[in-house]
Amino acid sequence: MSAQRKGEAVTAIRLEERAEYAPAHLESIRMQSVTKVYGRGDGTVTALDNVSIGLASGSFAAIMGPSGSGKSTFLQCAAGLDRPTSGSIFLGEHDLSGLSEDALSRLRRETVGFVFQSFNLVPSLTAVQNITLPLRLAKRTAEKAWLAEVIDRVGLTKRAKHKPGELSGGQQQRVAIARALVTRPRVIFADEPTGALDTRTSKDILRLLREAVDGLEQTVAMVRHDPIPAASADTVVFLADGQVVDTMSSPSPERVAERMTHLEG
Repeated sequence: MSAQRKGEAVTAIRLEERAEYAPAHLESIRMQSVTKVYGRGDGTVTALDNVSIGLASGSFAAIMGPSGSGKSTFLQCAAGLDRPTSGSIFLGEHDLSGLSEDALSRLRRETVGFVFQSFNLVPSLTAVQNITLPLRLAKRTAEKAWLAEVIDRVGLTKRAKHKPGELSGGQQQRVAIARALVTRPRVIFADEPTGALDTRTSKDILRLLREAVDGLEQTVAMVRHDPIPAASADTVVFLADGQVVDTMSSPSPERVAERMTHLEG
């Protein structure tokens, strides 16, 4: 699927613009009338306000917006890390609202990968042990051929036995990406995955996420502030005041920066 077609697919299944959902196999993420409210009384904050959107399977979406626009809450709710106050969220055919905490945890382990700015590696474990940790927690055995391929894809074959303290920041993020890939997830959620890295390393990390979409047909949903990394995506979803205010297909850094200027103005 071309970048333009992927972007069009995301826009085409925005739920507020159609009465019916796309088939589950065409969407990895689907949000219907999702609202998330924190606090009570005068301290109430509406982080997401009636959000309805679908993200096509096998696409790369960047989630952008001003500070406080609801980007992180969007990601946390979509990934099943936080429950919405109202509305429905689907990961593929699974309705998250109908799942117990145990079932939700199991679904995340089996279908979701996470990459965060802080890496979240276990210091006492080697790179390969960190990569296979989700499998061990799920009481699954790593497929040797797939594990070797994942480690090779992220360029860590010679560093697999090193602990995080012996790796650079970029190498640690590569471990995090390999950890996200090794379970063969349907969706990879990435929250500012290059925020702590230099420009060259950031490009390498974005290339790996791009390869997960193009080579492995996975879906990537990435929160970013910077227009340049966001332009690696097929589509940019713009949030403001907890609402989806726009989507952009085949984005360029210039177009993204201009749209963000209007949102922040």
